[in-house]
Amino acid sequence: MKKVLLFINLLIIAVTTAQTSDDNQDALITDRPDVTESPFTVGKGNFQIETGATFVDNSENGLKITETVYNTTLLRYGLSNNFELRLGWDFLNSNTKDGSQELFDVTGFNPLLIGAKIEITDEKDWIPQIGLLTHLRLPFTAVSEFKPEDTGMELIFAFNHTLTDQSGLGYNLGTRIGDNRSLEYIYSVSYGHSITDKIGVYGELYGDFPEEGKSAHLWDAGITYLVNNNFQLDATVGTGFQDSNTQQDLLFSIGLSYRILKK
Repeated sequence: MKKVLLFINLLIIAVTTAQTSDDNQDALITDRPDVTESPFTVGKGNFQIETGATFVDNSENGLKITETVYNTTLLRYGLSNNFELRLGWDFLNSNTKDGSQELFDVTGFNPLLIGAKIEITDEKDWIPQIGLLTHLRLPFTAVSEFKPEDTGMELIFAFNHTLTDQSGLGYNLGTRIGDNRSLEYIYSVSYGHSITDKIGVYGELYGDFPEEGKSAHLWDAGITYLVNNNFQLDATVGTGFQDSNTQQDLLFSIGLSYRILKK
């Protein structure tokens, strides 16, 4: 109980401290909590931390599969005003049960993600803001139970349209090489709306079309709270659409993003 109270006190202190920081910079733009990646980079010399915890409840061929990601972290650093480096690593627990019988329970790191993002064009009239992301997932950085046989790769084009002063539309189109070396075509569409200067909400559709196996289509929705221009809190809930062999029953996530500006 004392540890819980200590964590709450530290969070209150962090929020209170952040509220007094410099608000003269451009507002924070993040790649979380939604699946849709933004086309914007963090800016030259800036460092951005995006982290959180996620719970996912799946069912597959009669099995119950739960994943608890204790730390889903993405680090972003701007090498120039339109190019950034990206590093991500998840620490999670995966548990599989057949009824009351536990078949699999492992805790450890997923493969490390390394990549980059570049801004291609700025938004002008009917032309959206466009960015390009590429990532590699390195098998040797994961625990043996989560280790794929080959390096995973993905290439994503990210787009953003400003609809009004309070709303915007983001969407992604891309390809990914999965663990079985088959190609997957991935998509996402996210609509965001600012309720106030600090509170925003969004709704999103996303999924994939693999060359082998069935496609998956999901949705999520969430809320963000901009403590200041460099610190944001978020929460998300979602689930899957289709009734297939594999089905996402519930997704829940909370997290934060913090930007350290170049001095």
